[in-house]
Amino acid sequence: MRKNIVAGNWKMNTTVPEGVELAKAVNDAVASTDIKCDVIVGVPFTHLTAVKQVIDINKVGLAAENCADHNSGAYTGEVSAPMVASTGANYVILGHSERRGYYNETNEMLKTKVDLALEAGLKVIFCCGESLEEREAGKLEEVIGAEISESLFHLDAEQWKNIVIAYEPIWAIGTGKTATSDQAQEVHAFIRALIAKQFGEDLAGDTTILYGGSCKPSNAQELFAKPDIDGGLIGGASLKCDDFMGIVTAF
Repeated sequence: MRKNIVAGNWKMNTTVPEGVELAKAVNDAVASTDIKCDVIVGVPFTHLTAVKQVIDINKVGLAAENCADHNSGAYTGEVSAPMVASTGANYVILGHSERRGYYNETNEMLKTKVDLALEAGLKVIFCCGESLEEREAGKLEEVIGAEISESLFHLDAEQWKNIVIAYEPIWAIGTGKTATSDQAQEVHAFIRALIAKQFGEDLAGDTTILYGGSCKPSNAQELFAKPDIDGGLIGGASLKCDDFMGIVTAF
């Protein structure tokens, strides 16, 4: 039985004190609410240790927003998967379109990052998605298929159990545009079928696939009602506790 998950991705926002305050608010809200999904906060590297101290990790998961493609060495400014794990975080977000677009992260590089994250004991929230140009050119399935297969399909079934997929149409991130629930469901169903072809129907049925792309309290319930949408990877709306919890309680 696959999990429903709502994960926040704070991106490059909040100072450490602000982040601690937000994490406390989310933790308290989760503790006092009868929720029907797992909740994760994805925070900047600088926040991981401080946030870990103010959340109940059994109720609120903790994710880094990235990790390096090396475990150690002369890579000034990088943060490795073992470093992330040593903070007490239990997830890492990899392959976000902003990392792919701004920092030229390739499918091959992300394959390495996924392996190092799993070796460090982290669960991976792996992002994939198409640009507006790719969608309009009819390349949606080609692009997403390559992102998933080239970075993830070398894993075995046991490793795959630590993978969460997040579909994020690039044209709907931070733009206020949202894929309709039918558009999102169509892509989620395609992703699940792709996984089934590689790993079988049972494992595909157990895989959590999140929607990321201007998901907010006003549209979360409609999105989450679709059979292959198992929650959300939330950007802007995760920076306000009330907005984030409005999505969490959409289940």
